[in-house]
Amino acid sequence: MPIRAVVYMSEAGKRLAGDKFGLASSKLDRIVDDAARFNLDAGVTGVLLFDGTRFLQYLEGPDDGIRVAYSRVLGASSHSVVVELLRGTVGQRRLPFWPMRWLPVESERLRVLVRADWTGFAQRSLPGESNATGMDLLHQTVVLYSNAA
Repeated sequence: MPIRAVVYMSEAGKRLAGDKFGLASSKLDRIVDDAARFNLDAGVTGVLLFDGTRFLQYLEGPDDGIRVAYSRVLGASSHSVVVELLRGTVGQRRLPFWPMRWLPVESERLRVLVRADWTGFAQRSLPGESNATGMDLLHQTVVLYSNAA
């Protein structure tokens, strides 16, 4: 069964905007916990990055699970201005360990991820190389920020 993935960025809604890194309240925790419960049943895994103003989310899983999970994302009131960066097939899961987890990240890190090359969800560079793809940068970010969280 092919694994599908989608990555998008969006603007935080009024309930979350201004809450630097989402740490001042448990609103974001509740949203992510709900998504994790759904994703577990749907076979979807992923990560949500938040800089206090914007989100970048990467989801992966079976086609039907991604379709329903992403439709939930598009209907959520916790954000707006959803910009899909890429949707497609990936050879294997890149984040098989989390049905969903959110990580606070710096604004510049999120900005770099949004502008990165996501073509084909390619992962090709070694850490520190200048030709890092979106997947390379996402992997580096998850390692860096999940160890800090």
